[in-house]
Formats: sequence, C-alpha cells, structure tokens
Amino acid sequence: ETVRRVLLLGEGNFSFAASLCAAAGTHVVATCYESEEEVSGWGRATESIRRLRERGAEVLFSVDCTKLKDYFLPEKREFDCIYFNFPHCGRKAGVVKNRELLARFFHSSAEVLTEEGEVHVALCNGQGGTPADQPRREWHNSWQIVAVAAGAGFILSNIHPFKAETIHGYKCTGYRSQDKSFCVEGALNHIFTRSTPLPYLKPMICEIELESQKVSFQVPQVLVDKINRGFLELSSNHPVRTVKEKLTAELSQAFPLQNIDSCLSLLHQGHLNGVCHSNIFWIILTPRETPGTEEMPNGLANAVLFSHVDFCRDTDKNGWVNVQEGCHISKQYYLRPSLLPYAQAIVQKGAFLPGTLHVLSGPVFRKCLITPYSMPVFHEMVFVCAVSRGTENSCIQMLVNNIKTSIHSLHQTVSGFKLNINLQEATSFETTELNDFAAFESQLSEIQYIICMEIDTSGSCEKGSCVGIIRTAHNELVNSELVVVFASLNLDLLAMLICGISDWRMLWTSDTRFLCQFPRGELRLFKSFSLYPPSYVHDVSF
Repeated sequence: ETVRRVLLLGEGNFSFAASLCAAAGTHVVATCYESEEEVSGWGRATESIRRLRERGAEVLFSVDCTKLKDYFLPEKREFDCIYFNFPHCGRKAGVVKNRELLARFFHSSAEVLTEEGEVHVALCNGQGGTPADQPRREWHNSWQIVAVAAGAGFILSNIHPFKAETIHGYKCTGYRSQDKSFCVEGALNHIFTRSTPLPYLKPMICEIELESQKVSFQVPQVLVDKINRGFLELSSNHPVRTVKEKLTAELSQAFPLQNIDSCLSLLHQGHLNGVCHSNIFWIILTPRETPGTEEMPNGLANAVLFSHVDFCRDTDKNGWVNVQEGCHISKQYYLRPSLLPYAQAIVQKGAFLPGTLHVLSGPVFRKCLITPYSMPVFHEMVFVCAVSRGTENSCIQMLVNNIKTSIHSLHQTVSGFKLNINLQEATSFETTELNDFAAFESQLSEIQYIICMEIDTSGSCEKGSCVGIIRTAHNELVNSELVVVFASLNLDLLAMLICGISDWRMLWTSDTRFLCQFPRGELRLFKSFSLYPPSYVHDVSF
C-alpha cells in the first residue's frame, strides 16, 4: 500500500498534526520554527508531540520553511502534501514582509514536493486577496497569495473554508509569536498544485514531395504545438471529438450520411477570393536541402514527414503527400483556413449523391486577434447536401433541428442551465456584430443563416455566440434542378459553450488535469484547476 508523505510547517502546539496523524496510509512529518525548549512550555504541545511520536510520526524543531531541502536527505524530500496553517513573520509584520515569506516558502516547497503534490495554505479572512475572501481587501493591502505562488510555478486549484471546529483536538496558537489563540472565523484553506511548465517549442519542419522534388516548410510558431494533436482520432477522448460524434450520430438518423475526412490536404494553393491576406497563414516552400534541420536557428528543429500529420492522408506509395499536379514551388501556398473549398470541389466534380449528407471535419487555421473565444486554429465540421430546387428550406430546417437536438442532448448531461439555439438570417447582423468565426465565413461567400447559441447563466459564455453558418449555392451544379446546402460548425466553440470552458486555450492544453475531467469522452461541466489567475492592466499610452 502506498503511503502518503505529509509535511506540516509552522506547527505551534502540534494539535493540527496530532489530529492528522490518525489517518490511515499517511506518514506525518510535523515541524515548527521554534526550538523544542520554546515549544515545550506551550499548552498541549507536549501531549501532542507524544501522540505524534507514538504513532510513528516525525517531529522536527527549528525548521525554516524557506530552506526545506536543507532538512531532508534527497531520498526523503518528496512529499505528497505540504500544510502551512496561518503563516506569519511574527510580531507586527506587515503585508509586504508576509508576501516575501510566502514567496520564499513556495520556492522552497517546489524543491520537496512531488510532481502531483499539493500545498495547503490556510489564511485568515481577507489575507489571501482572492474573490473568495468576504469581505475582500483591496489588492495592495492583501498578501496576494495567487500571484506570489505563481512566481514559484504554482496555481490555485481549490479553495474552501478552514473549519477549525471540525478538526478534533485542534487549537490555534501563535498570535504575535506567543502562545495565544487568534480569530480563525472565515479563514480559508488555499490548495495549490504545480502549473504546467511553459514549454520550449522547437521550430517544426514539415516535408512534402512536390513535382518529384522533396520540399519543406516551417510551421508557423504559434501553431507548432497545435498542428498534429489528433483530437478527432478514434482513440481520442477529447470533448471536441465527443461533440462531433454526437452530431454525426444524430444526423445519420435523418439523412443518409457519408464521411469524407481522410482525403483532405493541409495546404491550399493560390488565394481565396474575398479573404483578406492578413487572415491567412502563408507558407514558403523550400527545397529540402535548405534549410536542413541542423541549420535551423534557435536549436535543432523538429523535422516531421508531412504525411505524418494525421489530417493529411493523401499520400503516394512512398508515404509522401501528393500536392496538386503541375504546380510550381514558386506559387503561393497557405494552411487551409476553411473546409469549404473541399466541399465545393466535391460538388463541382459531381462526386455526390443527391439527398446524402456529406460530412467533412478537421482543423483549420486563421490568423486573428486572440481572445477567449477567438482562436487561430479550431476544428470545423462542414455538411454538404444537394436537394431539389424548392426544398432547400425544409432541408435547412431539418438539418438545424437535428443539430439542435444533439446539442441539447449533450448539454442536458452536463448542466442544468437553460440552452437556446436559434437560426437567424444573416442580413439581421451588421458585420461588426459577428464574431471572428462568422466574420471570416462571410468573406468566403455569402451567408444565408447564422446558428446562434446562448446559455442562460452569467459569465459562462458570450451572449448569442455564433457557432455555425448556413449557405446555399445554385451555380456550382451542372444540374439546374438541384440546390446545394452547406453548413459549417465550429466544434471547438460548441465544446466550450456546452462544457462551460471560458478560454479556447484550455481546449488545447497538454495538462492532464483537463482531459481527466472527460473520461471515455464523457462530457462534463469543466471545473477550472487554476482559480483566480492574476491579471494586470497597464497603461502604455504616451
């Protein structure tokens, strides 16, 4: 049986440690800053120390919380949990000195804590400076615990009341470094975990074969950790895939359905009419010999075969990606900003069955101003259906109704908040009212309808977020009796709104604490593991 190693710091009379050491499977190391002689005169301390030692706990004196690794051998330094209840510099120390104490404590804790360990810090009401403090002090007059912990690589993952009355035998002491109690009413226990280290992303090179010549291109830096994540693969438990599978299953009950994801190339050539150049990730192809990965600046680059990008499967027998025949390296290429051109190509080639819903999905890439709901990469799902002229409106209504049903079904399993999904005419929106997703879609071609989604709860989503668009086309078919209906959905935005995820970057995090909230692809209301992150506003006007 695995034994949890727990370190307690700043114990006064050791009553908290004595109550904790009774837990099964726990090895307690209880420490205090004072010497044994000083502590022995404090009420109940001698009794608590005796109980601790009888139960196999370690008791250490004169331990400085800012130099923890000095007190333990290397093999004894890994603790699963560190408790520091009501830290204080002593006497009448102000907030600045106590912030400094916490900063040095967190840095010291990082050296003796396991990777998945927790740090518990109990503070009196108002000291922490978080919204959980009631009343909340002004920021400059608080201990700013979240910001201080962040400096040592910790995030606030949970916070709850410190209920002293529920801890058997516990009696707080140490007021102004004396054996005196103090008020702990409204005190809060702050639980910190390690944040994911900011990764150093080496430049990534993708290789392709073009006109029998091996060429390569450098992936834009902002996309290096996002270009081959495999969220939609069969083995994925990511919520984006769950949303896609649910939509596909629901729509297959109403339409004959055909998936055509595997033949989609990552690169487009030329230029999309109406799309602003600055919204596209342009790619420069170079002969494979220059630059080699050894010659890349800023360290060795990651060299990957283009065919290894899981949403580019159009490869020849040698494993290279087939790019359009007869094109020249000097022509301009860009990462696909939309799946619509692929859908239009299917229609123009006549490679479709009237009445069948053709489904395309995969990541697309768009330069944009990054906001919590606006992202440079997201997973798009496009539906294409050719129907008889005059029946396109009923097809659109059936399509939207099934999309609504599947989204409502997903949302009901996650949250009890009211969900509204509306189909609105695009003409009712000004361009400035559209979110980045819809605004870009309007550049590609004319939009007839916008699918808006709203969750009736304060602060959980943007009001009336556009999650999809619908357009029709008459002139792309040889058969004038048919009309094509195109529907495009932003799967990432849908997953965010359904699960209550407030920032798109959380969808793309590599932190295991995100995916573990969605076991076997089950959608749940997301619980943030980084509470009250500090934010700063700076006036840089001149």
